[in-house]
Amino acid sequence: MKAPANLAAAVLASLLAAGCAKFTGDGGMAPVTEGVRREIGKEVAKHASPEALRAAHGRVQAMLTEPLSEDTAVQIALLSNRGLQASYNDLGISEADYVQATLPANPSLVVSRAFGTAASGTGSFVGLGLQLVGNLLSLATLPRKAEIAKREFEEERYRAIATTLTFAVDVRRAWVRAVAARQRLALLEDVRLSADASASLMKQLGETGAVNKLDQGRVAAFYADISAQVGLARLTAQRERESLTRLLGLWGSDIEYKLPATLPKLPVSARMLTDVEVEAMRRRTDLLILRYEIETLAKSVGFVNATRYVSFLELGGVYDNERESGEQADPGNVTNVNRAGLSLAISIPIFDTGEARLGAARETYMRAVNRLAERSINARSEARAAYATYRGSYDIARYYQTKILPLRRQNSAEALLRYNGMLIDVLELLIEERERISASLAAQDALRDYLLADADLEAALIVGGTVPPSGVINTVPPPQTFPLGI
Repeated sequence: MKAPANLAAAVLASLLAAGCAKFTGDGGMAPVTEGVRREIGKEVAKHASPEALRAAHGRVQAMLTEPLSEDTAVQIALLSNRGLQASYNDLGISEADYVQATLPANPSLVVSRAFGTAASGTGSFVGLGLQLVGNLLSLATLPRKAEIAKREFEEERYRAIATTLTFAVDVRRAWVRAVAARQRLALLEDVRLSADASASLMKQLGETGAVNKLDQGRVAAFYADISAQVGLARLTAQRERESLTRLLGLWGSDIEYKLPATLPKLPVSARMLTDVEVEAMRRRTDLLILRYEIETLAKSVGFVNATRYVSFLELGGVYDNERESGEQADPGNVTNVNRAGLSLAISIPIFDTGEARLGAARETYMRAVNRLAERSINARSEARAAYATYRGSYDIARYYQTKILPLRRQNSAEALLRYNGMLIDVLELLIEERERISASLAAQDALRDYLLADADLEAALIVGGTVPPSGVINTVPPPQTFPLGI
């Protein structure tokens, strides 16, 4: 039994020397946390226990006591959304795969027992065989496979960062749309109150004969149109709020959170980015992921090439014990024969020479190279388009606030003075009021589109094509009209 024991000890020593990876303890989240903090200044955490989940919920409830700013909404979503937590579980699974890849294959222990007639023909024998078999190729290539698995794990970390940043952009967009819808509803409700008062006044004047039926009908139609717009705006506000609530991951009493009454004010000046292409090439996580993938695939091609002819190689330690006895059942007439040795099993590459596996590995590598080249070209274009949209949206919003709105307010005030002086009729006053309301709504839409374009620009610089644009580039928001039946 000495030879098998020595062989088992040698195999065990090889397993210990292979160097197995250890779990990080946080599911690989440390680089993700740092990457997200560096890019957007927000905190992320993986809730690995009920205690951690309760602590995060407590922080969220503390933030819900005040109206949600954009930054607060993003932070709440990063702490509460369970879908994001599921992506962090995927990262933990990737870490487990990496640790598994660094472990050598378990050896096989084969036990056999044979019965037969002794060579002398006058007795019988009983044979006991032991084989300890281990895959030598698997053990020899373990460091290379562990290195490849490590790079795949690092790539998965970048994917987790990209997922988090993409999610943060989605929350920003949802917050902007929800607050804009709420602000639009408030404006239309104020307009409806004024229209209601005007309609009531016109009705009283009509009863005294001071106003004809046509003017009464025009005011009533204006009030009806505004009421329809209020109903549509209320539905839109509810829908946008629910979209935001889903991303925030809130339910129960937490859905009663408060939103600001208005969108943030337009900045005094727009951001100046001298070279958005360079900025995108430097920061975009999707390009970093593809670079990691290419490096990993390059190592995989080398690994397949090195092992294309020898895909199966096993070394076995063999021990046989034969017990031979004569015809008489005399214990002293029993002979024990012990045999020990090694066995080597090699797969002969007659049919499968590994050429197909090597060709597939090379094509997979070149596919990743071409995708990186395509993504790099697209990234430059996306960055340019996003910045052009951002600047154009800013200029449009600024023009509404500095030019169009002041003029509309001035014209509306002048029309009211002329109406009070009986210089114009109610129709001209209503037309001017309609134009003022349309300009106010268009200015709000322009501010909303600017904020969405700002989120799109950030997405184009840090995560790229993984985030769909808001679609604010295509058209300038048309002015809202309220038919007066004329």
